[in-house]
Amino acid sequence: MVERQRVHAKISRRTSVQAGAIGLLGLGMNHLDGLRMAQASEQPAGFGAAKSCIYIFLSGGLAQQDSFDMKPDSPDTIRGEFNPIPTATSGIEVCEHLPMLAQRSESWSLVRSLTHPTNGHTLGHYYMLTGRSIAPVFKGDRKPRPTDWPSISSVVGDAVPARNNLPPAVMLPERLVHWSGGTIPGAYGGMMGGHRDPFIIEATHYGDPFWRGAYPEYTFHQLPRKNPTSDQPKLFQAPSLKLPAELNSTRFDRRLNLLGSIDRQQLELERSAEGTRYDIHRESAISLLASQRIRKAIEVTKADDKTQERYGRNSFGWSLLMAYRMVQSGVNMVQVNLGNNEAWDTHGDAFWRLRERLLPPTDRALSALLDDLKQSGLLDTTMIVMGGEFGRTPKISHLADSYDSPGRDHWGAVQTLFFAGGGTKGGNVVGASDKDAAYPASNPQKPENMAASIYNALGVPATANWADDLGRPHQIYHGEPIAGLV
Repeated sequence: MVERQRVHAKISRRTSVQAGAIGLLGLGMNHLDGLRMAQASEQPAGFGAAKSCIYIFLSGGLAQQDSFDMKPDSPDTIRGEFNPIPTATSGIEVCEHLPMLAQRSESWSLVRSLTHPTNGHTLGHYYMLTGRSIAPVFKGDRKPRPTDWPSISSVVGDAVPARNNLPPAVMLPERLVHWSGGTIPGAYGGMMGGHRDPFIIEATHYGDPFWRGAYPEYTFHQLPRKNPTSDQPKLFQAPSLKLPAELNSTRFDRRLNLLGSIDRQQLELERSAEGTRYDIHRESAISLLASQRIRKAIEVTKADDKTQERYGRNSFGWSLLMAYRMVQSGVNMVQVNLGNNEAWDTHGDAFWRLRERLLPPTDRALSALLDDLKQSGLLDTTMIVMGGEFGRTPKISHLADSYDSPGRDHWGAVQTLFFAGGGTKGGNVVGASDKDAAYPASNPQKPENMAASIYNALGVPATANWADDLGRPHQIYHGEPIAGLV
């Protein structure tokens, strides 16, 4: 409903009561501004520093000890094939296959101690996409349900006031699906209602699910010992948003005016009737069609050669370029799925895949995103978060029936999160894993704290809540912002 959007106003209940007394005391609205400032001062550090968030999700699970939490002194059965390299920040090392990010370490932070209690893909997605590490109604299958917790993206889209008429939360370049069939839950409105789903920009076609990676430039087949069913890897085809040929600008304006008239007539019904509530997807689609800037933002494969070279001519590069342009356009929340069908699920041939197909395009695209945000002055107001559904096992294993070389299995006990911008410290590490990158050794964090860090950075008050379809309030925060991150 239209009014539901205001349940979680940026002023706490206590402040509202105080504001109600203003008139009785003979005070003016300038005093309410003072109350707002006082409330913000009570929030954790970094409150409200960000206007936007880009949540980069590495479906499949990034190996922490092969990327941002190297363990060079561990036995060969644990340390893996890669060597650490120094970053621009003294004392911080990362994988040798992340050289561009290493040069930009003063812009990012690492949290090396996030933990949750599952090694399962689907539940891990659910935990990390909703920011809730309990799932009392979770069925275990790959099917989003209206009884799911809402995603972090949906909560942000609901809680943070929109800056324009564009979708408040966007997911790209595709929804998260599983190679065996089904849509992975956790990324949608859930109990908030389908009208709070992120606006999904589909930039790919769902062909052979065994093609993975940053296609087409870094495509690989998931199970090399099984013949692909198709010779064609997946392609990235950014959708072309344009008016139908039969609809000129004058007729389009008339349609917009007609829609506005209908909306005004239906306002009261939308406030009270579930079946006629405001259709945010229709409004967003109209805004996308009407905005030349958004059409340009989406058509990333047509970017100039210099930009294409910096980001990479592949799905990872194009996706992060699209995310940058969305933030430029005023979208509050962008979830970027880098690698569908669990591309980061490196059970086998792990070191070849990471070295040749996964780390290079991520290193290049994320570095370009950091550069563009910094140069445009948007890094201070844009929080970047990157992680997957879990980490990988400390001990290397070899599934010889399926893969030619070893890999690592699922491991929810610890993973590393990447943060940048939006008030976070650069050149910073929070928490630590043990000597084998197996368990948190200090400062353990949970998905709830990751989510709280996002909400806090975006200025969502600790007392804020969202309403389900029955109008029942639910608190937004279920953890504390990660101390030491800002």
